[in-house]
Amino acid sequence: DPPREPAWAAEDQLETIEAFKLHSDRPILRQSTRYDAYQEALDLLIGKGLAYGCACTRKSIEAACAAAGLPQGVYPGTCRHGTGGAPIRAWRFLVDDGVVSFPDRWQGTFKQNVSKEVGDFVIRRADGLWAYQLAVVVDDGFQDVTHVVRGADLIDNTPRQILLQKALGLPTPAYMHIPLVLDKNGNKLSKQTLAPAIDRSRPEEEAAHAWIQTFYFRYARGVLFRGSAALEGEISNLCLISTSGSAKKDSNFPLFSGSLS
Repeated sequence: DPPREPAWAAEDQLETIEAFKLHSDRPILRQSTRYDAYQEALDLLIGKGLAYGCACTRKSIEAACAAAGLPQGVYPGTCRHGTGGAPIRAWRFLVDDGVVSFPDRWQGTFKQNVSKEVGDFVIRRADGLWAYQLAVVVDDGFQDVTHVVRGADLIDNTPRQILLQKALGLPTPAYMHIPLVLDKNGNKLSKQTLAPAIDRSRPEEEAAHAWIQTFYFRYARGVLFRGSAALEGEISNLCLISTSGSAKKDSNFPLFSGSLS
């Protein structure tokens, strides 16, 4: 999102990832270099009759939802059959009615009727930037991503991405949406809540602290994990802490396998 992205942010993120020994097995792919690929995907969808131009503003969508008794945020399909001569502001994906269901390795089966809960969703924004939904699907397909592990706050995005994958003829990865790290008030740790940054000068200690707080103690209280009780022993082994505060690696516990996005 270039309008909101500080110039130093991308390199800072890569340096933090490197400090925690999370090495990419392929060259880093930057979305800013992928605009031609996104346009090609949009053209394909338009050619299939699965994308259309939209002239709506946020205010007009809110008014239409209120008039139709729809939940705010659900697109009412105003421009499905044309804009009435108004200039196109954004491009939307045409969603058929029906439930999208997929197995999540952490959350279990997740179901969503995208048509009723979201509506036809934006794939190219009014400011000309590419929407996350389209970009991530095109890039995952290009990189042959087989497994996606990400925060649980993105699980309701996944049905939209599955619809795009099918429309573009791309495979659907396996998904695992893990719980978020929250503050004492239940808010996600983020820059919006002024959460402190990760200290990459002591990566082992930071990682050990995160594992214990998020996985072990909260699992012991039955908060996060669902499934086999054998996980308790596996996680306790993973989270053993030495007197120096460093995590002892347990090579016998592979949390997940495959490529990650």
